[in-house]
Amino acid sequence: MPNSTSQSLFERGSKVLVEGVSSASRGPAAFGTTPRYMSHGQGARLYDVDGREYIDWMMAFGALPLGHAHPKIVETVSREVARGTHFATALEVEVEVAEMLVALLPHVDKVRFANTGTEAAMGAIRLARGHTGRRKIIKFEGHYHGWWDAVLVNTNPLPPTMLGHPNDPIRIPDSSGIPEEAWKDTIVVRWNDFDALERAMAIHGREAACVVTEGVMSNMGVIPPRPGYLMRMQELCREYGALFYLDETVTGFRLAAGGCAELYGLTPDIVTYGKALGGGLPMAMIGGRDEIMAGLEWGKVLHFGTHNAGRLALHVTKVMLETMLADDQAGFRRIKDLGQKMTAEIQTIAKKSNQHKLICQGVNSMFQIFFTDQEGIGDFRDFCRHVDRLKFRDFAVRMMDKGIYMNPSATLHSLSSIVHTEADIAVTAKAISEVLEEMP
Repeated sequence: MPNSTSQSLFERGSKVLVEGVSSASRGPAAFGTTPRYMSHGQGARLYDVDGREYIDWMMAFGALPLGHAHPKIVETVSREVARGTHFATALEVEVEVAEMLVALLPHVDKVRFANTGTEAAMGAIRLARGHTGRRKIIKFEGHYHGWWDAVLVNTNPLPPTMLGHPNDPIRIPDSSGIPEEAWKDTIVVRWNDFDALERAMAIHGREAACVVTEGVMSNMGVIPPRPGYLMRMQELCREYGALFYLDETVTGFRLAAGGCAELYGLTPDIVTYGKALGGGLPMAMIGGRDEIMAGLEWGKVLHFGTHNAGRLALHVTKVMLETMLADDQAGFRRIKDLGQKMTAEIQTIAKKSNQHKLICQGVNSMFQIFFTDQEGIGDFRDFCRHVDRLKFRDFAVRMMDKGIYMNPSATLHSLSSIVHTEADIAVTAKAISEVLEEMP
């Protein structure tokens, strides 16, 4: 995009912002070139600073089930911001939203609000350690639970030769600046592998405070769990006395009203939510049974935060929940239907493509394209070994030139919202076919 406003902003921004942006997933590390600087959004559309219009399938990394600038959210924020932005006090809307969440999630008796998924995960694991008196945590290859030290291991794609034996993955921090002491009690296990899970629990289960998992692997595209896998994980946690921690930061309010817990019939001990919970504003939560959540009382397990339970975010959360749950959860049926239709369209295109080998995997509203010669991607090692990430980036940038916005990182995914339409699916499918014809 030479001589574009985005290029000019990138040049200016690079002088005062690291990489010209505030998160690597928004900048040249993801785009491989100048990122698109956005101006505004409306419904299922994004508009960049050069006036280009895009059908947005990224939806702020899944934070916008109602789409951009939904009228009810605009009305609510306009009304409430005039009454004050933030008080850092107890709030009536705080109680109302907590009541809605507890009524909706049968495995949750109480909640504690935070700001981001990372913060919630930090609090949840500290709570698990406090409740059990144990120190070890078991996490899985390719699962992302925030950018903090204890869990930032084996979350980014790696050369297959670095991964080690699947029975004993090599623990590899994903960042400089993380001392070994921070992750020495973090056990990494291959996901979607029953035998590896059984073995890890037999060795470490009695010392584990919790086993933490995404319900659907959502930071390596979209990788569903094998049938019965999550239920077996839950059973093993009960057997060994470790807490079963289901991280619904990405999947919550995207796959079903009750998230992966509802979808797969689970009763986790601890859950965390983020992204979609706030409907576009910073909002996260920790939830669980009474006896576990009681650990946060009086700072026994410390969790503070000036901006916890921000009043504007809570009002938007309330609107999001009311809108998605109205008419017997019609919003959730809508995003599921649209997501499944988009996935099916891409799968049909993939089968017809003579030039490129690709597949599309999806769960309800979430979907992702993998350039691969495999019939399916089942775990982190499959992704590292068989997915062509550079080809996907080229594909996604070309799609932007046709007015379709998907994040160019193959590790992420696309999502439907209630404001997408069947017409958007048709336009997107046509663009995909054209790009595949044009790509070398």
